[in-house]
Amino acid sequence: MQKAASRKKREKTRESSTGQNGNLRNLIELHDVIKTYKTDAGDFMALKDIDLTVTEGEFVAVIGKSGSGKSTLINMITGIDRPTSGEVYVDDTGLHDLSEGQMAKWRGRSLGIIFQFFQLLPTLTVVENVMLPMDFGNVFNPRERRARATHLLDLVDVADQANKLPTMISGGQQQRVAIARALANDPPIVVADEPTGNLDSKTAEAVFELFERLVAEGKTILMVTHDQDLAKRVTRTLIISDGEIIEEYLARTFPSLSEKQLVETTRNLKRQKYAPGAVIIQEGSPPDRFYLITRGEVEVVFQSSSGQEFVVAHMGVGQYFGEIELLRGGTSIATIRANPHAGVEVAALDRETFDRLVAESEATRAEIDQVIQERILEHKTGREEAG
Repeated sequence: MQKAASRKKREKTRESSTGQNGNLRNLIELHDVIKTYKTDAGDFMALKDIDLTVTEGEFVAVIGKSGSGKSTLINMITGIDRPTSGEVYVDDTGLHDLSEGQMAKWRGRSLGIIFQFFQLLPTLTVVENVMLPMDFGNVFNPRERRARATHLLDLVDVADQANKLPTMISGGQQQRVAIARALANDPPIVVADEPTGNLDSKTAEAVFELFERLVAEGKTILMVTHDQDLAKRVTRTLIISDGEIIEEYLARTFPSLSEKQLVETTRNLKRQKYAPGAVIIQEGSPPDRFYLITRGEVEVVFQSSSGQEFVVAHMGVGQYFGEIELLRGGTSIATIRANPHAGVEVAALDRETFDRLVAESEATRAEIDQVIQERILEHKTGREEAG
């Protein structure tokens, strides 16, 4: 029964993703993933009902405190560990159904993994370390492997170190070699666990720029990091707290919320996708939701006395709407609709959760009130211009 429900959820996720992202597909999907470890003190739940999708070409940073569940989440995605319950799909393969032998073969072909401490074999030269995944995966012709390894070393600017042992080169150079090795079998996904944690700032910046280049060329990268500055530069951030994912834009939009409030609010968020031009809120309708934009944009539309429509504003990622009517009463003062060309994705809160959120956080209520005052003035001006 649980697998059937999870399969339906996956099909629904894939359908909505295709509509939102065009030809892009979900490379990573987690559905209802729970991971529990048995300890002397009893069962410890490291991951709690995780639902997650990562689309091809995304650069995702995974951040959170020590013990929050970051490593456990990455271990689910790489197949290093198995979920206690739930399903994990990576590059259309259900990892939860693979044997250990199948898992090892799949991992060698489909994933590039970069470790914080490099994990290069000390008895092999740099070029031999990069060739090793090709030897195990049997992906490239044996005659091609050295040339490909040399090409990858050149890509990461260490081709001149090819015939040295790892102990003879610097830490930054070793990390570059580890990146080249991760790319050996041309995997669609690269997973990096604190890849800049042991590097100086200049070298860390160079490694990050290399990741950005790889994403621009079509790779999908998940990077666990404690570096907040680097995390701000990726296309998406996953915040993990106590085994649960916090909605990234909720944390950015309302920085005064405590971690506990963020977790509880995220639990009640419902992600919804709207096709291009779809009406989300109709002017004059009673309010029932608070909406936070997580992808794409919306149009704010007024109708003049003659019936003509005027687009008076656009709102994008991290902005929100629906708050004026929820806090001040009355019906919706404008029509909100999805961008007519690309649609929009939102995270919606029901009225009860929204009311509780602003009641429990005076700072958040003050932030929203300030936005409301600005918007009411903006709406008034827009109406006057619309006639």
